[in-house]
Amino acid sequence: MHLDWLDWTIIISFFLIFLIIGIAVAKKSSKNSQEFFLSGRNVPWWLLGISMVATTFSADTPNLVTDIVRQNGIAGNWVWWTFLLTGMLTVFVYAKLWRRSQVLTDLQFYEMRYSGKEAAFLRGFRALYLGVFFNVMIMASVCLAAIKIGGVLFDLKPWQSVLYASLVTVAYSSFGGLRGVILTDFIQFIIAMVGSVWAAYYIINLPEIGGLQNLLQHENVADKLNFLPDFNDTKSLLTLLLIPLAVQWWSVWYPGAEPGGGGYIAQRMLAAKDEKNAIGATLLFNIAHYALRPWPWILIALASLVFYPQVSDIGNQFPNAVLGHDLGYSAMLTKLPSGLLGIVVASLIAAFMSTISTHLNWGSSYISLDFYKRFLKPEASEKELVTVGRLSTILLMIVSALLALVLSSALSTFSILLQIGAGTGLIFILRWFWWRVNAYSEITGMVVSFIMALVFEFTELGLEDYQKLIIGVVITTVSWITVTLLTRPTDTKTLASFYNTVTPYGMGWNPFKRIAKNKNITLKVTHDNFTIDLASMLLGVLAVYSTLFATGYYIYGNNTAGLVLTAIALLSAYFIFKFWRK
Repeated sequence: MHLDWLDWTIIISFFLIFLIIGIAVAKKSSKNSQEFFLSGRNVPWWLLGISMVATTFSADTPNLVTDIVRQNGIAGNWVWWTFLLTGMLTVFVYAKLWRRSQVLTDLQFYEMRYSGKEAAFLRGFRALYLGVFFNVMIMASVCLAAIKIGGVLFDLKPWQSVLYASLVTVAYSSFGGLRGVILTDFIQFIIAMVGSVWAAYYIINLPEIGGLQNLLQHENVADKLNFLPDFNDTKSLLTLLLIPLAVQWWSVWYPGAEPGGGGYIAQRMLAAKDEKNAIGATLLFNIAHYALRPWPWILIALASLVFYPQVSDIGNQFPNAVLGHDLGYSAMLTKLPSGLLGIVVASLIAAFMSTISTHLNWGSSYISLDFYKRFLKPEASEKELVTVGRLSTILLMIVSALLALVLSSALSTFSILLQIGAGTGLIFILRWFWWRVNAYSEITGMVVSFIMALVFEFTELGLEDYQKLIIGVVITTVSWITVTLLTRPTDTKTLASFYNTVTPYGMGWNPFKRIAKNKNITLKVTHDNFTIDLASMLLGVLAVYSTLFATGYYIYGNNTAGLVLTAIALLSAYFIFKFWRK
């Protein structure tokens, strides 16, 4: 692949812009840990929402979608589309609860919600488990995308791709903290969207394809266009739709789609100006993530089936690349002309950087605040905490880059991470609704789900992935609920303090209210209406899915179906804002 002076000028210009932003905000971000990790808790909803979208628009996301579409058609995307249910639950139920908590990280929540040494252990262990192990796995999968893109577009060796892609990202992330990350995210999202839409338009109009209608009618593509799996194919129906809808969305913990919020999504909500901005940010994120972004990637994935029907066809043209279906996206980008190629490459680099920078800042916040300050040096100064955060940023990047060199597929990594978190999601939902959930509940869920993932990964049981997921969810759920009922509840004073700070709703707190009354503990009266919030969540899901599939029908030329779904989306949005005002 040859990039001329115009392409390199575009790419280098964006690199310089990101560095300048990081350096420009470095002084303000260095003032204290709240500035470095939460941008002073004063970020507006639209900037936070776009930052969330930019983060989830990583360099490996188009690769993942391409892998799915090439193997399972458009309907295969339900494995991640169903996480919209989790996202909308976060928007209308959990966003305000997180913002009320006033914690610096979502791990600080553990010692706010639970009591005793077990709460401290949980916070410290998950700081390393999530901030280092799980976080490194995610970043390694993103670095894998950089390796594949670098191998196809620049003929770079894996270590070269990771090194070049990481240097600028580490620089502005360590200088600018979350403020630098959020500001660069805004620019990166615009670049990424322009690049993906323009690339899709150019590729489907190549002479070999001859336009959108020819693409949709091509023999390699025609059987990939259904929005739903074939109902006569029981296995596809189970794995692609029923299991994700019935089990996966609420039971699995996955960064960016955590049941009950959490991770860098919680970090963004905690950085919001207030509750309304936290809700608005997560709503914008879910609309853009699920309804606005997928179609350019899907169209390019379908086009790749015209040029490279088999994986071997890609391998024949790019012998130095790490082979897989997900390589189809990068392979198609080699068809772009000068100028556009520079913008698209810059957009992919931007997508990589936005995701990595968020994970670096998020992971370093755990290491600095939830491990170093909490357990190693409680008297650490604010300047020292920022320094630890910056050093952690560098170390996390190095470890992730090394791990990326041994991975092979974005989809396989996605499946492994889902299995590791299988069964823990219900804990993160219920801990806000059921007073009886305690630290032992979470420890049990975390340990059992991890053991189950190891058993499934390293033993030959002859099980399909969806069977492993269901078995893991059932065993993990039964285990943590059993432990919850057999262990002592969280200390009454801790629960009362948590309740008065967050004012959660739900019948699950009624037994505790009676206990508090008997002990003359005063609890605040909650004014939240769960029925309205749940209705808003369901309407949000309907609105986003309607928008997603309306876009698809317009692309297919079925304007009648598109208009009907558009009307449903608009009507749903009307009622959402009507409920919201209440």
